[in-house]
Amino acid sequence: MNPYEIMLLLDPELADERQNEILARARGLVDQRGGTWQNQDAWGRRKLAFEIDHKGEAAYHLLQFDCDAETLEELTRVLKITDGVLRHMAVRRLDAAATTSQRERPAREAPPREAPPRAAPPRDAVPTAE
Repeated sequence: MNPYEIMLLLDPELADERQNEILARARGLVDQRGGTWQNQDAWGRRKLAFEIDHKGEAAYHLLQFDCDAETLEELTRVLKITDGVLRHMAVRRLDAAATTSQRERPAREAPPREAPPRAAPPRDAVPTAE
């Protein structure tokens, strides 16, 4: 089992019941195929950077779950054909231990860089005094 998350953008004009149906279907698919549902976070309506299907806003939902690759493929297939889903992106989550902030990482010192040796200009490029 691998940890995944999906950022799901739903049509903002969908009724709350329909949005809940889409989310329940995604959760049911993960549970049915032996995965475990971790978290579901509704971010609400947000403005899009560019219009999708002539819509300037979308309802954002972040879904976090553990499943195998075949389940993820099936879930993305279902989301592609589901009316009301504007976009979705599935990514593999990193473990919390693997994602440390920049302050927690030890500072890496770069080895001192030496300036490259300067090459003399070609002889035919130097003007001669006549």
